[in-house]
Amino acid sequence: TNQFRPKLYNSRSYLYPSLIFIAKQINKATKILVADSPPPYTMCEYNLNFIKEAEDKVVYVGHFTNSKKIENQIETDLEKLVKNNNFGYWMRTGNKSTNDGTGERYEEVFHENEMSNEKRIISHARNESSIDSVIGKDGKKYSISDALEKKIDWIQIDVGFLSEQEKDTILDLCKYTVVNGSHTVMGEIMGGKSKPIIGIPIYDEHTNNIKWAEEKNLGVLAIKTKHVTKAISKIKENYDDFEDNLKEFSKNFVPNGAENSAKIAAKILEEKR
Repeated sequence: TNQFRPKLYNSRSYLYPSLIFIAKQINKATKILVADSPPPYTMCEYNLNFIKEAEDKVVYVGHFTNSKKIENQIETDLEKLVKNNNFGYWMRTGNKSTNDGTGERYEEVFHENEMSNEKRIISHARNESSIDSVIGKDGKKYSISDALEKKIDWIQIDVGFLSEQEKDTILDLCKYTVVNGSHTVMGEIMGGKSKPIIGIPIYDEHTNNIKWAEEKNLGVLAIKTKHVTKAISKIKENYDDFEDNLKEFSKNFVPNGAENSAKIAAKILEEKR
């Protein structure tokens, strides 16, 4: 788990009784495995409020990250197009409602005057090639291959679904990422790639994760549209500070949570034989 009686805000305080019920069920377990790095590098800290009788059962096993090695293949047109550009990576993730909600918030930001020269790549997490398009600074829309061929000075690239190689390249090249505060995604970006995040939360769980990151100077919380453009400026103006803090966080980032959990589960089963 990465939640145990998480902090709720006024709008969702009515969920508190169900959180207590779930916490009681979790507390029946032999071990409580937290999918995060041990303190003081626990990103989901504000989503964990363990009762005393649960504390001795808690093991911080690490993040459940994708450990599959990426086999480098031929560079794609998208990878070629984004090279030598200063841009932000905007991620839409989650189920349909979360994905759509995130997309709506992003669109509001893109209409702000401050975004007129801010290059961005938006991954939609939908396997629909019809989404793939490039908007040039001339206001016209192009396919990715056309934009590359015509050497279009682009402002926005929309991609339905990135290959693992493309995602890896974009995370390496981007200056910052914009996310909804998903625990897995934030771990992958801040811990795996040492990149600052701007978090636009959908749920209280997200708000808690992003608040923690902001306090550690690993990212910025953006509740309202105006906050996002200010967050971009803040990261650009203080990039060295963010980089230093992210390097420290990455050094202490535990990525092999799935493997560690499997070992603990196997040991418990062995002891019960």
